[in-house]
Amino acid sequence: MRLYTRTGDGGQTSVKGGRVRKDDIRVDTYGTIDELNSFVGQAAAVAAREGKQEALVAELLEIQQELFDCGSDLAFADPAGREFKMDAQPAERLEQWIDAHISAAPEVTRFILPGGSETSAVLHVCRTVCRRAERRVVTMASEMEINMDVLKYINRLSDYFFAAARSANAALGVPDTEYVRSAEVFRKKKKP
Repeated sequence: MRLYTRTGDGGQTSVKGGRVRKDDIRVDTYGTIDELNSFVGQAAAVAAREGKQEALVAELLEIQQELFDCGSDLAFADPAGREFKMDAQPAERLEQWIDAHISAAPEVTRFILPGGSETSAVLHVCRTVCRRAERRVVTMASEMEINMDVLKYINRLSDYFFAAARSANAALGVPDTEYVRSAEVFRKKKKP
């Protein structure tokens, strides 16, 4: 297989159903999701090396598959009438994972600084790249029809990375570092 094709030398690339400029919002959006996927792969590798996080590694590998699905769904030149790979189920499953990670970490009332363990630090990078990807998906959705389940998933995914980063620190016995000038922004939920 030859990796280079020379078909993009003029600044265009192929999407499903046509060709567009390489700086097209569609290409920028799924390219940002691809960047996120690379950081998720790094997070999985670091978590596997640091140990005690087999479930987290399995979750991250599933997320990588779903990020490819998101990119695929966003790559249609005309998404009308297409069958998408993403539906509501992956975002719902992320909510379950988020709840589990939250319960595995100490209560938090203030903003925290990204970092702690290496796994946590990389998961915070994933969170911030995910937020950028979400902004690109929102822009794309304002300009053309997209699979809105992708937007829901990417929105939920950034919350997942925050919760997973905190539980990774807890699993490794590394405390989160609070932002010292933060007010109490996370309130404890009152019991009904």
